[in-house]
Amino acid sequence: MKGPMSRLRHLRRDERGISLLYVTTGFLSFFAATALAVDVGMMVTARSQAQNAADGGALAGAIALALDDFDDRTVNGPAVSAAISVAHENIVIGEDVSVEPGDVTFPAAPNGQFNRVRVLVYRNEARANPLTTFISAVFGMDVANMAAGATAHAAPANAMTCVRPFTIPDKWEENQDPAWTMASVFRRYTNRGALVPNPDKYYLPDDEDNYEGYDPVEDKGTRLVLRAGGGNNIQPTFYYSWKMAEDIGGDFYRENIAECNQAVFEYESVMTQEPGNMVGPTVQGIQDLIVQDPNAFWEDEPGCNCVRTQQARSPRIFPIPLYDPDLYDQGKINGRNATLIMRNWIGFFVESLNGNEVVGRITPILGTINPDAGPAPAGVFPLAVQLVE
Repeated sequence: MKGPMSRLRHLRRDERGISLLYVTTGFLSFFAATALAVDVGMMVTARSQAQNAADGGALAGAIALALDDFDDRTVNGPAVSAAISVAHENIVIGEDVSVEPGDVTFPAAPNGQFNRVRVLVYRNEARANPLTTFISAVFGMDVANMAAGATAHAAPANAMTCVRPFTIPDKWEENQDPAWTMASVFRRYTNRGALVPNPDKYYLPDDEDNYEGYDPVEDKGTRLVLRAGGGNNIQPTFYYSWKMAEDIGGDFYRENIAECNQAVFEYESVMTQEPGNMVGPTVQGIQDLIVQDPNAFWEDEPGCNCVRTQQARSPRIFPIPLYDPDLYDQGKINGRNATLIMRNWIGFFVESLNGNEVVGRITPILGTINPDAGPAPAGVFPLAVQLVE
């Protein structure tokens, strides 16, 4: 019969219970690792989704600045409203983010211009919409907080796509008549190349102090009645057709009016004038364009002065390249083929056709930034929207 000391020595050497300790410790470690994997994974996904909401809100706000009203930064203005609306469209782990008017701000860019929109979005306890954890609650972490921010800007564009194969002159400083009108004629040189008395002047868009060209705020809603140019006259509504790359005739020209040509044209691109009469293809292309959004119209009322359409963006809005009237006039006077150089672009909404005339309105439009091109002129008409932070 074994004594008490013998039994104690036996228990001290008995290892049968240690497996339970290993299993318990391993289970706790596995549980903790699972909590980390599940909840941290959820947090990573939430962070990405919150950033998408902030990015979308900032871009929407900047687009509204560029296209709707650059000066309205009020809580009920288009920039703030668009930023909040688009941010709300981005769900974070099954729930809406919190973004309030005060979360949409308009900080200055490094160059001092106020062309930026910053948006902050939240899912946290302070906004009563925190993230609910799955397993971490066992360790006392019931909720998690999340926030994200983004900044976008609406800066001058140095390039454009979807341009149409006809061009009109940029606006100039009219010195022959009391004021510049749609009936004005650019007059600067005599037939011998000398300056006429009180010559008209054209300043480049990069001459911010003197530039008199089209402005997306001042000229928004201005009606243009475009007609084919004749006799090399330079008038605001006289257009000249130009030859786009890979041009194969009237059908190609018509197609490039009815559809968006994805070629990118930089500031100061050269346009080669079409030698033939392109009135017919121009009218046909505009007809094809109108039927793509037949119910769109221009609402000329306070609070809008804009296009009404059931589409996200009416295809009847497109950029028209503007040529340098001074350079063209010099070429005409010197007897060489007149040079058409892109100095700017305007947005144009086609209202209707009146015979061979194209009736429409000037409207703001977005351009793009080509990093391989030169800097955008300060006075250029279109703005380009990009995320900067």
